[in-house]
Amino acid sequence: MGLSSALATAMSGLRSTQAALSIISSNVANAQTPGYVAQTPNQIEVASGGFGSTVQTVGVSRQLDLFVQNQLRTETSAGGYANQVANILTQLQSVYGTPGGSGTLETALNNFTTALQSLSNSPNSQSAQSVALSAAQTLAQSLNTTTKGIQTLRSNVNQDIGNSATQANAAISQIADLNSRLQGTDPSDPLAATLQDQRDNAINTLAKYVDIRVVNDSTNGVSVFTNSGIQLVGAGLASQFTFSSPGSLDATSLYNTDPTKNGVGQLNLRLSNGVSLDVVANNLLGSGQIAADLKLRDQTLVQAQTQVDQLAATMSSALSDKTTAGTAVAGPPSGFDVPTSGVLPGNTINLTYTDSSNVQRQVKIVNVADPTALPLQNAVGANPTYVGVNFSLGMASVVTQLNSALGGAHLQFANPSGSTLRVTDDGTSQATVNAASATTTVQTLASGNAQLPVFTDGGTALYTGAITGTGSQMTGLAGRISVNPALVNDPTKLSTYSTSPATPAGDSTRPDFLFAQLTSTKFSYSPTTGLGSAAQPFQGTVSSYLQQFISQQGNASTLATQLKQGQSVIVSTLQQKFNSTAGVNMDSEMSNLIQVQNTYAANAHIMSVVQSMMQTLLQAK
Repeated sequence: MGLSSALATAMSGLRSTQAALSIISSNVANAQTPGYVAQTPNQIEVASGGFGSTVQTVGVSRQLDLFVQNQLRTETSAGGYANQVANILTQLQSVYGTPGGSGTLETALNNFTTALQSLSNSPNSQSAQSVALSAAQTLAQSLNTTTKGIQTLRSNVNQDIGNSATQANAAISQIADLNSRLQGTDPSDPLAATLQDQRDNAINTLAKYVDIRVVNDSTNGVSVFTNSGIQLVGAGLASQFTFSSPGSLDATSLYNTDPTKNGVGQLNLRLSNGVSLDVVANNLLGSGQIAADLKLRDQTLVQAQTQVDQLAATMSSALSDKTTAGTAVAGPPSGFDVPTSGVLPGNTINLTYTDSSNVQRQVKIVNVADPTALPLQNAVGANPTYVGVNFSLGMASVVTQLNSALGGAHLQFANPSGSTLRVTDDGTSQATVNAASATTTVQTLASGNAQLPVFTDGGTALYTGAITGTGSQMTGLAGRISVNPALVNDPTKLSTYSTSPATPAGDSTRPDFLFAQLTSTKFSYSPTTGLGSAAQPFQGTVSSYLQQFISQQGNASTLATQLKQGQSVIVSTLQQKFNSTAGVNMDSEMSNLIQVQNTYAANAHIMSVVQSMMQTLLQAK
């Protein structure tokens, strides 16, 4: 090898070591920079005119495990989902309060029943009446406060959807912009490596909010899809989330696929071709913080509200509703006559019959005065079956409506006189009517019955369970419930159930009834509360129902917290695994630095020797 070849080799070595030192310096400087991927120089051997070879640095390589990176993004989405659910359910537990603590629903209900028990012992005591009235007001206020807390959480979650959509849009735009800048570039270009780091960071940010799948292409670009298959980013393409919010939500603010009826924020995904998709209706997101917020807003917290609304409804009806058994009709055909004169919208006629398969079935005929709410929709296998009938159209119409709705069950309806409804079998021996009754709401304080409308809906309106085209009266009742103003003005009616004739002194009939209804009488609860099923609804006392759903919510919060912690471990483990390849290892960098320094010294020594030899040759001439 000639001196010139040796000099060229040493020079190329120095240039390579200079490039390597620059990369090592960058790695060390960015060791704590989030998302920075360690780089290594790409060096190739270049032939040098047949006399040896030189080394040349041709860019850099990013050291990362793509499989682990994809897994990390998947688990990051799951982590975002788990964190949000756990955080909100923890806050929901704060709304309910500590079991047994003051100010909780459970304590308020117990105080009311205790006050009624004391009133039963001293029914004419003004002090006992005042205490019971005050306890009833506290219970109503506790339900109001619980509703306010739940709806505040829903409003906060709804606002978070908008904030998360904004953050997701920023990440999508950044990915698309970096895609354009990286399109067609050499992946080994140091500038390209920096841009790829930035793009990866943007993708990781997006993964927190949306579950995604990333596909690399041959032009150094990436396409980002949701796991449901909708493209968010592509070659020159970028989708965007759009969100419109009505502001604060209340119990009647519910999601609807019809935008004109939707009472919550509308989240759409506008694709690059201009098409706009309803994220909820099309089930576009399965994980990530946005998906968690949507489920919390439209399902989890709505169910929590339904649970307290059911408590308010059952409690109100338990104290004010009177069930009158029908009068047997010998027949044939046999059945019952049921009075309907006091049936208000939401009140029911209750039937029990045995079908041809010897299966006992229950039917509740509901007075529905709003024709837009008809027909009522029953869940598959629902027991009892609900049939809506408009009683305001007159008994002839009621009979026609019922024969049309239940004739297939071999039941027959008639109107023998006045407002009496007769239900019998149809004479084919395919059905046997076992029982029939009417459940009506007592409207006055001294009706001569033990029943008492202690609670009202937002003031003077009675709670009857009325159903209209906009929904059930039960929806949001817990936020509107209050003690009957007439009872507030006259607490003696907690004991006095008749004025003509007057209730006997010391008669505890009414306090005994009110206490029993809240503590020992069992009721059936809607499966929309998350307890029981359509075929087998949860049944229990008011107190046991309250304990059941509070316990259910506590268990859900505990499980969510455990899932959050477990998911955090998974993400942390994957991050460590990813960093073991992609992160900067200071020990390795120091080792590389020493190696480069030695290489630099060797090349510098060769140049020094070549210089000395050239000087010697020149002097020899």
